[in-house]
Amino acid sequence: MALASSVKVVLGSIAFAIFWVLAVFPAVPFLPVGRTAGSLLGGMLMVIFQVITADQAYAAIDLQILGLLFGTMVVSVYLERADMFKYLGKLLLWKSRGAKDLICRVCLISAISSAFFTNDTSCVVLTEFVLKIARQHNLPPHPFLLALASSANIGSAATPIGNPQNLVIAVQSKISFGNFLIGILPAMIMGVIVNALLLLCMYWKLLSIEKDEEDVAVEVISEEEMNSHHFSPATMSRFTSLNSQEWNSRLEVMAVQSSPGMSVPMGHVENLRNRSIPSENEIQGVPSGTLESARNSNSSKEAANDVSSQVKEETIPSKRVALLDRLRDVLSVLSSEGKDDLTTRWKKIVWKSGVYLVTIGMLIALLLGLNMSWTAITAALALVVLDFRDARPSLEKVSYSLLVFFCGMFITVEGFNKTGIPSTLWDFMEPYSKIDHVSGIAILAVVILVMSNLASNVPTVLLLGARVAASATAVSAADEKKAWLILAWVSTVAGNLSLLGSAANLIVCEQARRAPQLGYTLSFWSHLKFGVPSTLIVTAIGLTLIR
Repeated sequence: MALASSVKVVLGSIAFAIFWVLAVFPAVPFLPVGRTAGSLLGGMLMVIFQVITADQAYAAIDLQILGLLFGTMVVSVYLERADMFKYLGKLLLWKSRGAKDLICRVCLISAISSAFFTNDTSCVVLTEFVLKIARQHNLPPHPFLLALASSANIGSAATPIGNPQNLVIAVQSKISFGNFLIGILPAMIMGVIVNALLLLCMYWKLLSIEKDEEDVAVEVISEEEMNSHHFSPATMSRFTSLNSQEWNSRLEVMAVQSSPGMSVPMGHVENLRNRSIPSENEIQGVPSGTLESARNSNSSKEAANDVSSQVKEETIPSKRVALLDRLRDVLSVLSSEGKDDLTTRWKKIVWKSGVYLVTIGMLIALLLGLNMSWTAITAALALVVLDFRDARPSLEKVSYSLLVFFCGMFITVEGFNKTGIPSTLWDFMEPYSKIDHVSGIAILAVVILVMSNLASNVPTVLLLGARVAASATAVSAADEKKAWLILAWVSTVAGNLSLLGSAANLIVCEQARRAPQLGYTLSFWSHLKFGVPSTLIVTAIGLTLIR
């Protein structure tokens, strides 16, 4: 494609430059409007400068990518509510064998979770777990934070839903979920292993520091107290495990303690007292001779027995009945609370199981080759219905600003393509970037690597994707798929080069800085010192394994 008119080239370059500056540096002093507004501003300027028409701007927005991105975000929200990432965090400490074992676990769990739940989501929810692990073992947090961010980027390269640029590639290339996974999975596995080995080599001394057992014990106890519940069926088992004698004795103590507010009615006691006192007076008022004769007679004995039995039946059993009534009340309260809590717990278990089953069903449908966008949206709506409550709180957690950012970016990149600058640059590089030669693959990887760090990975994919695929198709139809997978692998791993290379890196840095009582700032240079060798080595090894 030839260059457009000079006016379009200049104005289109200005609009793209504004978009690029605000996307890479969202807090620039002269216009601190952020990435989302910067993306919309770039797209609007493309239309105002008449680089593209309004109809072309609307047509540039890819609804399939937006639908897939929205669906995966909703599924991630419900998985977070179902404690999926909490369980992943607990796996980090399960039967741990030291700091080196922990950093390998961080790499593995971060990579797997990012492949299926996007790297940004994994970094958001796992950063605080990683900081707690570092604090419990009295270790510097930055090796663990680097392990989380870098492995999340590497792991996300394996699937179309792992990161935004893979979404674009999967939709544009029409490569199925299963073929995408099979093509990059070997490179991803080896990349995670190599990345973990590099972390162990660079931070071996720091990871060899002995942990303070007392600090670990205090931290673990505080974590358990934070997650504990005030009342659960587990506490009820303490009562049901008692034998009948202990149970009765405890109930009597409970009833006696509560008897001041639930004693025998005073009127009934007074009635008994009035009955007993006159009978004593009458007995005292009768002459002694009469009493002797009454004692000797059978009729007087029966009368005396009747009086004494009546008094006993009126006093002692009435107190016992009151106590038993109180005990029944206590038992009914405990049993009702236990049943309610047990019912709630079972409902939550059933709901969590439903969330996991829907997610597994979505992954199976993607592997079977169904439309990825509609599959993700269907899974999201199934979870909304399964929740059986107002979905607004869950839907509010979706990053709509990211969706708007994509809309503006689609328009901006389309306008920049209309200037002819990307085509001209690619025409210059294409003869040296043929993927049928090792040198061509190396040059292509360098171009993608540099552009992904200068213009960000998603715009790089939008600018180069169709051109790289067309160049590969000219060599061989079978090489088209390989070209798309190389683009996915290199543009994703390129995010590990610097702190600004990937949104996942920035998320880990920001989450670590804002973590309550655990705040840590991951510096640009500490990331760059590890990022450069890791990116170059992992990228090179992965290129030899992509099929």
